[in-house]
Amino acid sequence: MRSGTIIVLMIAASAFFLQSCKKDDTKAGAPAFTIEGDPTGLTVDVKGKAESFVVRSNRHWEIVAKEEDGNWVKVFPAEGDDDGIFKITVAANAGFTQRVANLAFVVDGQEQPVLFRVEQAANVPYITLPAKVTIPSAGGNFDVAVTSNVTWNYSYSNASWLTDGSKTENKIILAAAPNQAANMRSVVLTVTAVDYPNVSQTVTLEQSPGSVLLDEHFDWLTYGSAITYNTTGETRYDSWTADQKAKGWSCQLLASDNTPLLYARQGFVKLGKTSYGGDLVSPKLAAITGTVNLKVTFKAAAYISAGGTIDPHVLNVEILGAGTASTSSFNVNNIPNKQSEDDAGVVNNIWADDRAYTFTVTGATANTQIRFVSSIPTGTTNRFFLDDIKVEIVQ
Repeated sequence: MRSGTIIVLMIAASAFFLQSCKKDDTKAGAPAFTIEGDPTGLTVDVKGKAESFVVRSNRHWEIVAKEEDGNWVKVFPAEGDDDGIFKITVAANAGFTQRVANLAFVVDGQEQPVLFRVEQAANVPYITLPAKVTIPSAGGNFDVAVTSNVTWNYSYSNASWLTDGSKTENKIILAAAPNQAANMRSVVLTVTAVDYPNVSQTVTLEQSPGSVLLDEHFDWLTYGSAITYNTTGETRYDSWTADQKAKGWSCQLLASDNTPLLYARQGFVKLGKTSYGGDLVSPKLAAITGTVNLKVTFKAAAYISAGGTIDPHVLNVEILGAGTASTSSFNVNNIPNKQSEDDAGVVNNIWADDRAYTFTVTGATANTQIRFVSSIPTGTTNRFFLDDIKVEIVQ
């Protein structure tokens, strides 16, 4: 019995000795800590970014911010054991000064001698305005979109036909009297930063002559991508803002789930989606007095997939209310680039001036509306892009 006890004790001691050796082996040698690639810092633009780094170590390590105001830099995870990965996330910089954060690496309780420096560029004050603002001859309220990161004011030279409305953080609302003259009229509007007087932008406000009832460029729509086959971010009509719907454009066709088939993109609209056609209906031409004849011009492009498949490209036009159109359909041969052509740098401006389509309307009244509609019945893919729709009175 005594010899058995001795054997058990010897086995236990051996196990303890082996375990102790194993622990000692993992911590053998001096503390080691490196970041793969040996970076000493991270330089970031005003937009911010996130970047991951690989740690090689034989000890427990921690990452500690040296500045108390460094909450614009976040590290996750902030500690680990042995080898690992951590990510540095830098928030966007809305301020106008450069900012710097220093990160210390503490290995097994000992701070390493070299700090990791995160530098972010200062933002700059800016004001962005549309290239041009076109006001219909009928006048009324209109918006001037303002994109800026500073407080600003606006001004324009004396124009008796313009009336101040209101101002929000991102737009100016003005009102124009009707233009009954045969010529266009215009005024230059200036937007200037309050605290940075050298930061200033101008835009020309142009009001169409009395004969132009509608001159729509859809520059108040800024959704999704300008690349036609990229549908990410495009916005369906029922999700447009109240101000956007108040422009008077609408649609009638619905998908099987009763959702509309009109979409907003970057300064133009898309009709239809996969397996469905779509339509676009203009506002009523309320400025018409009596009965008149109209000329309608517009730009259109057929849908092409990224791989090069083109939808059937017959576009119908209809008149709602009074009036008769000179044609009922257009074969739209304006085809945007497919992805391989874009990747190869092929220039393809689908909104070029020489690509406009035209028809006339006889017998139009104040109740007249112009409708653009896919000619293929529901259930067939037939998508179009429309822009620059102009309606004017002709003799």
